[in-house]
Amino acid sequence: MSDLLSPEEIEALMQAARGEGAGGASAGLFGPPGGAASPAGASPRQAHQPASRNTSAEQSLRQAEQQLAAALSEELPPRNMRGLPPGEAPARFEFEEFGTPFPTRAAAPVFPLDALQDVELDIRIELGRTELLIDEVMQLREGAVVPLDKLAGDPVDILVNGKLLARGEVLVLNDNFCVRIAEILTQDG
Repeated sequence: MSDLLSPEEIEALMQAARGEGAGGASAGLFGPPGGAASPAGASPRQAHQPASRNTSAEQSLRQAEQQLAAALSEELPPRNMRGLPPGEAPARFEFEEFGTPFPTRAAAPVFPLDALQDVELDIRIELGRTELLIDEVMQLREGAVVPLDKLAGDPVDILVNGKLLARGEVLVLNDNFCVRIAEILTQDG
């Protein structure tokens, strides 16, 4: 059995909603104002269209209108913020026992930091960067000057294994370049 109403039932409900009663005109939403039917017994719209196409569309529309009206007219019981009726508390949820708990590992043995002293790290000091086209690289000769994105006196970046660890300043000590650490960066920035 279908939950849908027949077209006659829908029309009767629509007439009742408009207050026309059982004997009123059945022009529906597309009829002339006041519910009066056209002299031929069909609405002006129906007079210009084939009956089968017009009837099917109007029946579908009336059915949808009726379902919408029924849905809007239903009174819903009051609910609180949790969606429960007033005075009703939410049910308490109990967790099931899953047997014995997963065994926790005993405290892991402390790894001596001395074992890390022989690990090699890649440390790079970055004075600055630039971008060149292949043509510009091909034209480089001895004595060519390549401009960088940093100014003289700007701190240089100190990278450990490709990660920025610190910033420093370039110095010359005993004819060798060196870097004095000016700032050690935290992991945040």
